[in-house]
Amino acid sequence: MSINLTLFGEFLTFFILFCIPIFALISYKIGKRKSTSPGVLAFVGGCLALFPLFGLIYIAVLALRKDLPERGDYSH
Repeated sequence: MSINLTLFGEFLTFFILFCIPIFALISYKIGKRKSTSPGVLAFVGGCLALFPLFGLIYIAVLALRKDLPERGDYSH
């Protein structure tokens, strides 16, 4: 029985390249509420998408963080 590793490599590459923008976008959306630097969080989320399990753990930890306090337009 012959196993075609080229097909497996193409699937794995496609899956990882598909995950990078998705994880970066999710990290950015969550990071806007949780941090003052959502771009950095999106970059880290995109980098961790190379290892999808780490990316999912990162997004889960990010989602569990407390939101930043909302800035009011009060002059008091």
